Amino acid sequence: MAAAMKLISVMGLIVLISLGKVVDAAGECGKSSPDNEAMKLAPCAEAAQDENAPVSTSCCAQVRKIGQSPKCLCAVMLSNTAKASGIKPEIAVTIPKRCNIANRPVGYKCGAYTLP
Repeated sequence: MAAAMKLISVMGLIVLISLGKVVDAAGECGKSSPDNEAMKLAPCAEAAQDENAPVSTSCCAQVRKIGQSPKCLCAVMLSNTAKASGIKPEIAVTIPKRCNIANRPVGYKCGAYTLP
């Protein structure tokens, strides 16, 4: 009986450790993929293709939200969805500055690009 309880305790510990690793396996954007998050930046499409295009209020709101995690924002800008949408990363990285986001990650390296 004592051996069975010991085995159950060890198994429980293994399960808890495994669950912890699943949580740690979350990506740059938490439980959501960068491609899913990129869909939320649809209002930014024109501004991410043309540096002279105006940046909409709804675009800035989404960039503020996603930009709370610079790793996520970077992953979104370099995602397959963004590329398929014609997003130009060298222009997309300028959007936080164009939105006048004060606490943007200035100097953050995003692939080959640096956020201004």
